[in-house]
Amino acid sequence: MKKENLSESLKKLEDIVEWFESQEEIDIEKGLEKVKNGAKLIKTSKRQLKETENEFEEIKKELNNENIK
Repeated sequence: MKKENLSESLKKLEDIVEWFESQEEIDIEKGLEKVKNGAKLIKTSKRQLKETENEFEEIKKELNNENIK
């Protein structure tokens, strides 16, 4: 399975929200499946954001160390 990037995950979450907003009556099974997928995407997005934050912190440390020398 291909690892999704943050932009792809956010787009899929947006699609799920739009699906719910467009429904006059929600099919419970489809809605539940969308919620499950959304929860997975949120979990993945949080992890991706944390990894990105860590990368920025590492770059910041490297830059600060270069300025000290």
